[in-house]
Amino acid sequence: MGELIQPIVLTVPHHHHGPNSFPTLDHSSIVVLTPFMQNTKPNSNGYYPCSTHGTGCDPTACPPLLLFQSAEGSSETSILQRGVESTSISFFPTMAFSSSFDGSRAALLLLSLASLSAALDVSIPLSPPSNAPTLSKRLVSISIEQDRWPEWAGTDSRNDFFYNTFDNLRALTGSPPDVRVGANSEDRTNFNPAVNYVQAVFPPPTAILAYPETTAMTVGDGFYEIAKFLLPGTHVTYGVNFGTSNLTAAYLNAQSIAKAFTSPAITSKGIVLDFVEIGNEPDLYRNNGLRGSGYTGRDYVPDWITFARNISAVAGITPSSYTKFLGGSFAGRGNGFTPREVFDAGLLDSPEGKLISTFSQHRYSGSFCTGSGALLQSLMSKPSIRGNTSVFAQDVIDVKARGLRYILGETNSLACHGAPGVSNTAGAALWAIDYVLAAAKVGIEQVFFHDGIGFKYNLIQPVTLTRSILDATPLPQPLPPHVQPQYYAAIILSEANGNAPTQLAEITVNNPQITGWAFYEGGTWKRALFVHLGAHLSSSGFRPVERLNLGFSGTGSSPRNMTIKRLAIGRADDTSGVTWGGQTYETRDGRVAGSLQVTRSPATAGFDLRASEAVLLSFS
Repeated sequence: MGELIQPIVLTVPHHHHGPNSFPTLDHSSIVVLTPFMQNTKPNSNGYYPCSTHGTGCDPTACPPLLLFQSAEGSSETSILQRGVESTSISFFPTMAFSSSFDGSRAALLLLSLASLSAALDVSIPLSPPSNAPTLSKRLVSISIEQDRWPEWAGTDSRNDFFYNTFDNLRALTGSPPDVRVGANSEDRTNFNPAVNYVQAVFPPPTAILAYPETTAMTVGDGFYEIAKFLLPGTHVTYGVNFGTSNLTAAYLNAQSIAKAFTSPAITSKGIVLDFVEIGNEPDLYRNNGLRGSGYTGRDYVPDWITFARNISAVAGITPSSYTKFLGGSFAGRGNGFTPREVFDAGLLDSPEGKLISTFSQHRYSGSFCTGSGALLQSLMSKPSIRGNTSVFAQDVIDVKARGLRYILGETNSLACHGAPGVSNTAGAALWAIDYVLAAAKVGIEQVFFHDGIGFKYNLIQPVTLTRSILDATPLPQPLPPHVQPQYYAAIILSEANGNAPTQLAEITVNNPQITGWAFYEGGTWKRALFVHLGAHLSSSGFRPVERLNLGFSGTGSSPRNMTIKRLAIGRADDTSGVTWGGQTYETRDGRVAGSLQVTRSPATAGFDLRASEAVLLSFS
């Protein structure tokens, strides 16, 4: 945060009247004002241009002024405003405080002062550091709750809405997102060849779990064959039942999976089976009754090896096969369930363990399992995001030291399908952008966002819903398939990643609520992404804005121009109405609509960044 500039002193008559007049105040009063350019005409919306923007805007969205009446009866008024000449502004009063304002108003006043600070100077390195990770083109991928997988993919024909939303991402990176089908319901799955797709039993919905997961399900060959409806070139992971210790069920599931992925309907499209996952979150089995209360990582290793030995035989998983096992899939790091501890227990020393090529762990930033509330700003907190990714730094090192890849195989905002007013909001999109890039920085190669039919934290709702995802109450009318705000995070991350080999580096920004990321192609600058994680809510007053002045450091040529593209969010707790570069994905078919809106300027001109906003800069 920069230093406050010296106040501009204006002389204003006490009883000034007119369209922009403000009230007479006693000596201890404070008024927050909004600046306008003098002698200008309103735009088509009836708004005047903000003095610091030069474009029409809602007065409540303009940067605020603080007006202090210096003494009772005095006609002098002090104005704090960055970069505004005293002779060029008139005012619109937006709020007033008495001399006895309470703590919440005092906090708002402090925010007002903070917003009037000098511009932030941001330096972007001209080339990536030596340890900059190269991003996977499938960095953003999807984990799908297994019980209702046929509704995602389609049965007799593909689900076009789901297909289109994935195709949007493929168009940006050149590769469709990976799909993992599994999670809690994989450990409740049996096999019966007489079943066409799936037969599942569901408990009644509750206010916490509006669309609960199955308690038991049986699948047939068709359940795995519908992978043919995915985009060509999709990489797939299927989970098999480990939780119930039913080796026969796991064997039959794996046999059906292998059969599906050798069928011409799938192989002709280049759809491949990357992994078979044996069980979901086995470290929690001691808590949910699937194993004894003393079950540890050392117990898990021989248990897993027994299942892997039988599954590898029927699924054709060998040292030379493309398909391998996905290791881990742990929910936490306790009771001996860390990569290092299961490695030390001999997991990778066995012939079956040598068939693991990637290790997976899971992470949620909180829980809604008991219905306890959550604060959107807490989710969007930069320290929280860093803490929820850096916790895996040592695990990443340990896994890669064994020559394996490391992924977050299941993650999202809050466990138990998300929290209302948090996980389903535009603020969650901003969280997801920074969360994925912070994960990539510590060496996590892919981030699989978990989705299920009707889950609050979904990126995509692929089918028509008949009850509220927030509390399970009946909807007044069916809600067609649609994207939720967090889908925009996947779009933005894919666009920033691009379709060429891309390296990532974090940009230092001297503001605790703003994050910056640089993207390099061929060792040189290409794009930069900035996110303001301040939660501007429906209950908020004015909207803080920061001016970022750009500079470039290091050796090499600097960019001359930049294109600015914005994620426009009304309020962080909005659940719809988000646009990216003026365009929307909130359409009937999941395809983008609207005219692209970007601005172009010299690369060193700087830009404004509002609270709860993301900006992508493309350099040339």
